[in-house]
Amino acid sequence: MENKFKIHSFTDLIAWQKAHQFVLIIYKIAYSFPKEETFGLSSQLKRAAISISSNIAEGFSRKTNKDKVHFFISL
Repeated sequence: MENKFKIHSFTDLIAWQKAHQFVLIIYKIAYSFPKEETFGLSSQLKRAAISISSNIAEGFSRKTNKDKVHFFISL
């Protein structure tokens, strides 16, 4: 059976969609942290969550499989 759905953008990837949902959840959770954690744990959690979807997006734009794997494996 032929797959009629083509991936045109990293946003079409299920992995990126799940990573983006994860970012939204982390931001919602981090918002409830005490104010003294704004630049500590809260900031670190948000940066870590964002890096997942960012690596997927950057890896998608790479031309060679070797470059793609570099970004996908670093997840």
